Amino acid sequence: MTEDEALKRITVNPAIFGGKPIIRGMRIAVEHILGMLAAGDSPETLLAEYPFLEPADIQACIAYAHRSVMGEQVLERNAP
Repeated sequence: MTEDEALKRITVNPAIFGGKPIIRGMRIAVEHILGMLAAGDSPETLLAEYPFLEPADIQACIAYAHRSVMGEQVLERNAP
């Protein structure tokens, strides 16, 4: 999966978390996943704690952070 394909999993819905980036329209914020990874949780731990997540969702969060740190405007899709 390319970084651009991964980023398609990140959406924004003004009705969820005030429009913060979320994963596939679900009520889980990108910043939450990144925070858990930064705190030392492994992707396996995240997948076990959140069984609705897929490995590609974690990859999407990392891609989002990468693009953000590079100073790019990360294009987000609006959730329906």
